[in-house]
Amino acid sequence: MRALRRWLDDTAGGLPATFWYLWAGLLINRAGAFAMLFLSLYLTEARGASEALAGTVVGAYGLGGAAGVLLGGVLADRWGRRSTLIAAHVATAGLMVGLAFSRQLVLIAAFAALVGVAHSMPSPAFVAAIVDVVPERRRSRAFNLQFWAFNLGMAVASVLAGLLAEANFVALFLVDAAATLTAAAVIAWKVPETLPRRAPKALDPHAAHQRAAEPAAGRRQRRVGRRQPGLHTALTDRTFLTFVGLTFVLAVLTMQTSTIMPLAMRSDGLRPSAYGAVVALGGVLIVLGQLFVPRLIERHRKDRVLAVSTALLALGFASLAYADDVAVYLAAAVVWTIGQMLAAPPNAQINADLAPLELRARYQSVFYLAFPAASFVAPTLGGLSLQYLGDRHWLIVGGLGLLAAGCHLLAGPPRERRVALRQLSAPAPPSPPTVVSVR
Repeated sequence: MRALRRWLDDTAGGLPATFWYLWAGLLINRAGAFAMLFLSLYLTEARGASEALAGTVVGAYGLGGAAGVLLGGVLADRWGRRSTLIAAHVATAGLMVGLAFSRQLVLIAAFAALVGVAHSMPSPAFVAAIVDVVPERRRSRAFNLQFWAFNLGMAVASVLAGLLAEANFVALFLVDAAATLTAAAVIAWKVPETLPRRAPKALDPHAAHQRAAEPAAGRRQRRVGRRQPGLHTALTDRTFLTFVGLTFVLAVLTMQTSTIMPLAMRSDGLRPSAYGAVVALGGVLIVLGQLFVPRLIERHRKDRVLAVSTALLALGFASLAYADDVAVYLAAAVVWTIGQMLAAPPNAQINADLAPLELRARYQSVFYLAFPAASFVAPTLGGLSLQYLGDRHWLIVGGLGLLAAGCHLLAGPPRERRVALRQLSAPAPPSPPTVVSVR
């Protein structure tokens, strides 16, 4: 019993209440967020689209998501984490209802792109809020629990979605909308604003008089020369962008489960419920095993953990080239799920380590840009690849993953040196912001 208590304390202890409300909102959202998992099947079975056309329409969702993460990052840093989360969830629910009752493929593609924008906006705000309220020494466990909640919700969603898809596709979108509104209500009720506010600088009357007397052209030149850090800082940070690029490859591999694998399973004569079982297995494995991951990887370098995890993903998906029944799909899912489990904590921790305090959400938005970009590339190119190359598509995916695993080993040491130098030169962190509960 004492060992169990120690494990629970190491896994989930010392986290503030605001984190747990964010965690609950994420769990509720993901438990009902299954409509987009089955969008490719909905398009091919209910709307008669070809595999390539279905991949293109699903890709519109990813294209919208690319804009959504950038918009969400800017709004979360300027407008606030809480406001961004609520607005994005409410918008998603409304758009999902519109998608449920759309019939023309052009209109479905437009709604899918808009849902992509609204779906992706909360990601940088969620993570920035977690970084705001969780002390640095406990962030790894917080990110691990965040990933656990995400996949616990996905496990529930996949089982329900497999059953609903066989009964009524429209119900997928409507239940998704209801779950999203419930998550918005939890956030609005219990999550305060966490955005740190800097105290205004004291005004110097002499300096103010000098600025007033300065010619307008001089003031404009001074403002240009004193350009404030913003989104461009993240977009020109080479070390950070290298990490984002490798995360993009990881996301392309992961997206195979929700974009191309359903089409491959349908080609093998398997029913939607079989696909739901494969996705649910991954969620169940994460729910059962994710809480043990931090202790397993804590003594290993982050770049090596990410290299191993990406290699496992590559091997799991490459094995689908030889899959023809559900048992092989389930076995492959075990392999790539272990890879996903190992990747989650170091990925989130590296992202937090590289982001400056005043640009947390913007760095998060550029990082999360990898996922909607992958949501566009994976189905758009993957649909064509599967249609014209067949099972060889999975060998290409596996080769891409093994290449990324090697790049992780090359990129890791210089990145760690950058983080170490920054931590040595960083000033003492400010005291946490005063959090006022909004009721």
